[in-house]
Amino acid sequence: MSQTNAYVQHFKTALIADGKLPKTVKSYVLDVSMFLQWLEEKTGHAFDGILTRFYITTYKAKLMEENYEVNTINKKINSLSSFNQFLVDEGIMQQMVVHGKKDKIKVASGSEKEVDVFTKEETERLLFFLEDKKVSKRNKLIVFLLLYTGVRVNELVNIQLKDMDLLTRQLKVYGKGGKYREVPLKNELIELIQDYLSTERKESRYADSPFLFVSQRSPHMIADAVNKLLNTIAAAVGMEIYPHKFRHTFCSNLLEKGVDITTVSQLAGHASIETTHKFYIHTSKETKRNAVDLL
Repeated sequence: MSQTNAYVQHFKTALIADGKLPKTVKSYVLDVSMFLQWLEEKTGHAFDGILTRFYITTYKAKLMEENYEVNTINKKINSLSSFNQFLVDEGIMQQMVVHGKKDKIKVASGSEKEVDVFTKEETERLLFFLEDKKVSKRNKLIVFLLLYTGVRVNELVNIQLKDMDLLTRQLKVYGKGGKYREVPLKNELIELIQDYLSTERKESRYADSPFLFVSQRSPHMIADAVNKLLNTIAAAVGMEIYPHKFRHTFCSNLLEKGVDITTVSQLAGHASIETTHKFYIHTSKETKRNAVDLL
């Protein structure tokens, strides 16, 4: 039996003696055996019982470069941590060089889920539909605000005239918990707002309403009315459309254009930057990858 295999067999015996389940023992032993085989190839000699931080970080980098799944890498790190503890318990090593919390890859909860956004083709199709003269100026403005400010539907319907500063192109948005944020408005949005205010909104029976969006029957348009409007548009253009898809598209487009995630988080009104990471980490990774490719 080689020296390397002897360490593996002693480790296996210790795991069994510790009461580990057969499936766990098999997994740990396989992970450690693969690591030691790699290490032996790199160093040119049998394992001498001593692990180093360099060995661990280099092996982890190798696994990442070979596109191992995050869960697989973390499982292997866990196996090596157990092996390291075995070597310390046996008096072969003096300290731990594998640190579970530090060495495992951390991924924000939910980041494995891709967010649903409008493709460029879908956005173009939607914008062409809105150019139809049959679409009211109010409805066109609603879609543009959702698409280019990232506001939630409840935030949208609660926008008041006093919340808009058309001169400085700023919109004050009141979000959850009464908190507000300021979102810059595109010039195109300013023109749509002015057009809507000077025509349909001015001619409405509720022209004196403090709210930006009014309906034929109410001085305050409600969220359900917006949802029904979006359903109607979805049927007309043959696309899946729902309120948060606009918000996802807004945030994703900003990240793809190189806007830092802190700014995106502030514009979206997220409670913390971690929320932004949770939903848009894939876009963030892609942005970073593209940036490095420019070097």
